[in-house]
Amino acid sequence: MAERPENRVFGKRAEQHVVILASGDKIRHMTIRPWMAAVTFCFAGMFTIGYLAATSYLVLRDDLIGATMARQARMQHDYEDRISSLRAQVDRVTSRQLLDQQVVEEKVEKLMQQQLALSERHGKLNALLNRAEGSGVQATEDVPLPDEKPLTDGRRADAAGAIHAIMGMAGDTQPKTTQLAYAAIGESVADRSDRLFSKVTLSLKDLEHEQMGRIQSLTAGASETADAIQTILRRTGFDIAEAAPAETDAESGIGGPFVEPASFTDPFEDSINDLDSALERLDSARRTAKMLPFGNPSPGSNITSRFGNRTDPFFGRLALHAGIDFRASTGTEIRSTGAGTITVAGRNGGYGNMVEIDHGNGLTTRYAHLSRVLVKVGDHVKAADPVGLSGTTGRSTGPHLHYEVRRDGKAIDPMRFLTAGMKLTTYMD
Repeated sequence: MAERPENRVFGKRAEQHVVILASGDKIRHMTIRPWMAAVTFCFAGMFTIGYLAATSYLVLRDDLIGATMARQARMQHDYEDRISSLRAQVDRVTSRQLLDQQVVEEKVEKLMQQQLALSERHGKLNALLNRAEGSGVQATEDVPLPDEKPLTDGRRADAAGAIHAIMGMAGDTQPKTTQLAYAAIGESVADRSDRLFSKVTLSLKDLEHEQMGRIQSLTAGASETADAIQTILRRTGFDIAEAAPAETDAESGIGGPFVEPASFTDPFEDSINDLDSALERLDSARRTAKMLPFGNPSPGSNITSRFGNRTDPFFGRLALHAGIDFRASTGTEIRSTGAGTITVAGRNGGYGNMVEIDHGNGLTTRYAHLSRVLVKVGDHVKAADPVGLSGTTGRSTGPHLHYEVRRDGKAIDPMRFLTAGMKLTTYMD
């Protein structure tokens, strides 16, 4: 049987290491194999590496913990700085909103005051406009009525609507803190309200200018009409102050304690007062014109003889004709040329049946040669009221109306009044 070849190294046999363990009488031995040495070496190496790693960790742990704590501290400081910045920005926004709210409230108060002033002005102006319309005064230019509101961006500007709009913007003043640090703040409520307030203020200014223009236009129209009536009256020898009737105590009752005049005058109030004065002057001129005999006593009849010297039809010599004659067949209705009181109603010498009317201010009119008298002494008549029927009574050559105008008993040419009456027709309501 062949023998196993023995391990040889370079011709020598490798001897195996044997570990002998003796304990009393017992002896043990253990042969150390190569793989056993390799395993032991591996375990020893792993132990050494673990020991070194643990030692390094223990040595470097404090530095790692310190670095981690420092990093956390820096992060905490960053967050605290961020929070402080956000709080400061919130405080700024809150302060700005409070200031904006105060500004908005002030602007709303101004708008309410302007609205109240416009309402008061509209009440005064409405009464004067109605009065001017009743007097037939026309504006000299086409201006919108005061209750019309000017256009602003295609819509009518209204103080009440602007107040609601501004109050609506003022209500939306809650800060949006989630976006404060990431977005810039846009147009504020105060800026928007200021822009809207400016537009409404300009619209109200335009409305006020239109009202002022309308008032001034009506004032100019009333003044022109009053001046025209006064000019016509002066040509007949009368003045408004002279011909105006005296006011009764009830009409002229005014009074009150003396108070110094206000140092500040409102242009709108001044224009209102000017319009009121112009309308009052126009009414006074028209009242005076209505009292004076400017009417035609026999409308549609021709004039056959004028005022002045003429050949007397009975004596054939020159004589003063104290009135004018109207061709009127018997029974034609004769009318009063102005308001007044009957002072004569009946036979009166060469006048035949005559009616005399006292118009005040020393002015009287006479209607002669009537076939019939329709009034009696003491009656009050108005312009165009019938006073009699034409005829040929008295010193007359045929049916006609003899019409006289006298002032303080002196005869004056009636044609001045007839001509003035035709001119006044366009100025009377």
